Amino acid sequence: MHSLRPLAGAVLTAVLLTGYAAPAGASVQESAAVSLAPSAARPGNGKVLYDRISGGEGVLKIKNGTAKDGVVTLVRGKKKAFSLYVRAKSTASFKKVDDGSYTVYFTTGYRFSSSKRKFTKSASYQRFNDRLRFTTTATQSTIWTLTLNPVKGGNARTSGVNPKDFPA
Repeated sequence: MHSLRPLAGAVLTAVLLTGYAAPAGASVQESAAVSLAPSAARPGNGKVLYDRISGGEGVLKIKNGTAKDGVVTLVRGKKKAFSLYVRAKSTASFKKVDDGSYTVYFTTGYRFSSSKRKFTKSASYQRFNDRLRFTTTATQSTIWTLTLNPVKGGNARTSGVNPKDFPA
């Protein structure tokens, strides 16, 4: 069992459309999005903030169990592929990830500035240590589920990222 650190130990689960084999101790659950009071500048849950993906079959599902909103960004090689806004206590999915290997970055905080593409209050910047690999065949495609908050038995580690090095 891994020890938990703040914003570390997230659950990382891969699912194939034709079959599912969960890692020992892992579980996959559907969760309903929690509606919060609207804010004029606050992006909607699941809003795509950046998209340079051509339309693959992979799916990335993100569960944000924190009290802060988050932005998850996938980087392929040295190029940002896409960014997705996930509100606090919500789940969002991106359903057209191209095949390949991606580094996953995420930032959480309050008061997201669309023009600056960052949180302006209590921001933290992290990346998952392991890359995500998406593969599609004629009969299956990869589905990854990431959890941004620490979970007991989590199987993914994160590292802090200097805000200057975060792919905004």
